[in-house]
Amino acid sequence: MSEELTAAGGRTDRPDGIRVDLQLIANMIDPGSRVLDVGCGDGSLLYHLVNRKAVDGRGLEIGQDGVNACLRQGLSVVQGDADTDLKDYPTGSFDYVVLSQTLQATHRPAQVLRELVRIGRYAIVSFPNFAHWRCRWHLVRRGRMPVTENLPLPWHATPNIHFCTITDFLETCAEQGISVERHHALNDQGRIGGIRGTGFLANLLGAQGVFMLAKGD
Repeated sequence: MSEELTAAGGRTDRPDGIRVDLQLIANMIDPGSRVLDVGCGDGSLLYHLVNRKAVDGRGLEIGQDGVNACLRQGLSVVQGDADTDLKDYPTGSFDYVVLSQTLQATHRPAQVLRELVRIGRYAIVSFPNFAHWRCRWHLVRRGRMPVTENLPLPWHATPNIHFCTITDFLETCAEQGISVERHHALNDQGRIGGIRGTGFLANLLGAQGVFMLAKGD
């Protein structure tokens, strides 16, 4: 089984082509569910869900190249922006809404989170953790913005505009009245790797956070 870095960071396990963090997300989704994948990119997760878990899958992608890649695979994907177009989806229209490695690239992340839990019974959100020890060490040792496997681009080329830590994310969810149903902190290889909870060690050792959310009472 070969392994390679993806453009968005994280690693890809072959032969099925899905990143290990995307496989974790897929495992959180029930077969036959209605799924909206926001920022679906080239459709890797959506294709996997449609063909392996028989979901009724839809996608929203801002880039034309990504939309074209999805359409070539027969996926139902439209071009749109998470910051402006989620409001057009009816409340409760999906069982799961996925936002993978995209939250940090939105202009209004708190608003996007509120829309996700309005549209879906559950929202699954993943993002690179800027408090990971490699990021901290990079800043301390070099005094420059970190470039890591999960944040692979230099500051002037990255699409990320709102860097986030696991602690920041949890506090934002609490402020927005969003319930955290499940949570995982993933290591450099995109695996759970024995990291437990959402406290100090998860924030220090987790290269990525993956959260299942729901609208609070």
